[in-house]
Amino acid sequence: MQEVHKKLGKRIAELRKKHGFSQEGFAHECGFNRSYMGAVERGEKNITLAMTNKVAKALKISLSELFKGV
Repeated sequence: MQEVHKKLGKRIAELRKKHGFSQEGFAHECGFNRSYMGAVERGEKNITLAMTNKVAKALKISLSELFKGV
């Protein structure tokens, strides 16, 4: 996968943990399967913009905040 996928996945995992979510609980909050969320966080999946927006909403942050540092 591309480096950007890994960076975004790492950022999502970092923010998820900061907000106190388990991976399974966060996947549920976003409407995703836990295994899909794991693959996103490892940078193995090319997450769509719509799904990225769901992640940002679950974290109660903007898309620009989610992409900060990516």
